[in-house]
Amino acid sequence: MNRLPTLFLSHGSPDVAIAETAATRFLRDLAVSLPRPKAIVVASAHFESDRVLLSADAKPDTIHDFGGFDPRLYDMRYPAPGDPELAEDLARRLRGVGFDAAAVRQRGYDHGTWVPLILAYPEADIPVVQLSVDPMAGPAHHLKLGQALSALPSEDVLVIGSGSFTHNLRAAFTAMSGGRRDAEAPHWVVEFADWMREKIEAGDTEALVDYRTRAPFAVENHPSDEHLMPLFVALGAAGDGGRVRRLHSSHDFGALAMDAYAFGDS
Repeated sequence: MNRLPTLFLSHGSPDVAIAETAATRFLRDLAVSLPRPKAIVVASAHFESDRVLLSADAKPDTIHDFGGFDPRLYDMRYPAPGDPELAEDLARRLRGVGFDAAAVRQRGYDHGTWVPLILAYPEADIPVVQLSVDPMAGPAHHLKLGQALSALPSEDVLVIGSGSFTHNLRAAFTAMSGGRRDAEAPHWVVEFADWMREKIEAGDTEALVDYRTRAPFAVENHPSDEHLMPLFVALGAAGDGGRVRRLHSSHDFGALAMDAYAFGDS
């Protein structure tokens, strides 16, 4: 049986949904290269909890969890259905391997989910379940969480980790306030991203899990952990073997590396 790949996507600024950037164009074309899944599970950097939560609304709302952006963004909706049955099933599976997991209601799609999906799957006709991350738990926890979901790619469920390859918002907002979307990436962003790419492509999971100690400028690029944790969910959910493909690389406002990866497909 063929397995779907798992994906790590850098969702970037919310206005990627309406911009004309390299990342926007990549996301618009993403689904063309993938088999159609029966459902999508998104580990979003914007769904934070000290437990493992899975959204279980049948008709999730669209959350506009940001301020100060183009007014058009606040009118956007992503009306994809949820999948309560899948959310409950995954919560049971995760509890069975030791996670404190629960399916929860009244949790809409945050922009970590709907921004990439509104571009990649604009028809909004595939059920979506959001999965939380715990910024305090670290990479090893999220890698194990992904591994606990490694059966999903064989069940035609697409696992996406939606975060950001680099995420220094102070530097990004400085470029944003100056209208410099095409600002050159600082050396500390480039050096960190190059290190991460090297370790990902080498399959050096040990180094990646210890990125905060080993990677150059790790803290500068991720003052807090939450936007890189979805990468480890996607990496773990891919299971053993299979290739790694870098699907996209660009920068937004200089400081935001928009890298995207596929893991585990043949």
